[in-house]
Amino acid sequence: MSNSSKMSAKQRIEALVDANSFVEIGGNVTKRNTDFNMQEQTVPADGVITGYGVIDSELVYVYSQDVTAMNGSIGEMHAGKIARLYDMAMKAGAPVIGLIDCAGVRVQEAVDALAGFGQVYMSKVKASGVIPQISAVLGACGGGSAVSSLLSDFTFMDASNGRLFVNSPNAIDANNIDKCDTSLGEFQAKAGNVDFLCENEAEVLTGIRSLISVLPANFDDYAGMENDDDMNRVISGFDVKNPAASLAEIADNNNFIEVKKNHATDMICGLMTLNGVTVGAVANGADAVFTTAGCKKAEKFVYFCDAFGIPVITFTNVKTYASSKEEEMTIGQAVADLTCAFASAEVAKVNVITGEAFGSAYIAMNSRHIGADLVIALEGAKVGVMDAENAVKIMYDDIKDSSELDEKVKEFDAMQCDANNAAKRGYVDNIVEASELRKQLIYAMQMFGMR
Repeated sequence: MSNSSKMSAKQRIEALVDANSFVEIGGNVTKRNTDFNMQEQTVPADGVITGYGVIDSELVYVYSQDVTAMNGSIGEMHAGKIARLYDMAMKAGAPVIGLIDCAGVRVQEAVDALAGFGQVYMSKVKASGVIPQISAVLGACGGGSAVSSLLSDFTFMDASNGRLFVNSPNAIDANNIDKCDTSLGEFQAKAGNVDFLCENEAEVLTGIRSLISVLPANFDDYAGMENDDDMNRVISGFDVKNPAASLAEIADNNNFIEVKKNHATDMICGLMTLNGVTVGAVANGADAVFTTAGCKKAEKFVYFCDAFGIPVITFTNVKTYASSKEEEMTIGQAVADLTCAFASAEVAKVNVITGEAFGSAYIAMNSRHIGADLVIALEGAKVGVMDAENAVKIMYDDIKDSSELDEKVKEFDAMQCDANNAAKRGYVDNIVEASELRKQLIYAMQMFGMR
């Protein structure tokens, strides 16, 4: 798709916010620099439109870079407008949305432009955990602009026109753009730098509106929305081989907003509402293993939920850790960091054991032992130190008769792995049918005062 088929900076804002709700701020601001014949350059609004509007009647602050004004490059006044918008949003307690289409730093302004980058970085860091921040990569977003975008809580990207990079593909050793275009959305989404990869600008803007509808306005606000779904609706069950589909079935109106879908698929993270209450969901993937990337993905998501008072529900089906030389260098610290995220989170935490929960991996996955407020197991779930077969191999390595070993496996499984045994010890609060899970989770949210 060529630049000519893209929306203008103003059109993007108008498509994002409710009709006739946008109010521009700083429309007359322009550059001060006169070096390198800049006095002869006209830069309307210094290359960025800033202001506020509403999405579904909720206040949001928006900036949209204008690629027709010096390619949307960031100079001193451009950055100052964004920083001022952040000041206003922090005082009002409302989200900031950045629509990115930018050639990067304005070279003609040199250190003043770099100071502007620092000003934007500082504004975004101060706002972290206070108000939600969303970036949308709709055109070029390179170098320092990429860093700025990734300081946001969520990053959307237009797969057609968006280009996200710190180093351009041709500047990477042993690479060129024909070999691997590292700026493409597919590459960046797989790397975990993009939360939502969309086909076009319209899908990006629709996605932002959907996300805003379930987010709180700020850290002190309630996260939820109006709901007309039946709280007592029965679901078909929980498929541990396709947890994302099961989460969608549990969610109000089957709307599960999955984050970083293309990255670290061993861990599923996303937002949904239950009877109108926004919750964060973290589920183990089909392979029931922990990987470094998956743990980091979940860790960041849990910290976000905790900062904004969003309850966290985990759907646990994990048996072991990924095993390779590369993973061995990083997995221990990654699991430790995830454990810390769950243990330190002060929001309501519910753990649902959907399949097998074994060993220290189970402990790290929001278990009762590190602070889960409520633990539910589905009928047939397993909880234990390890699966029965491996346990028997360790305990009875002297037994060679296969039928005798099979009996020992059955015995260990019944005595140590059945979730009922964990329930008898108080490690599991309730064992429920999978079909009743949606209703049970709504009850849990009501118990914690989330209505």
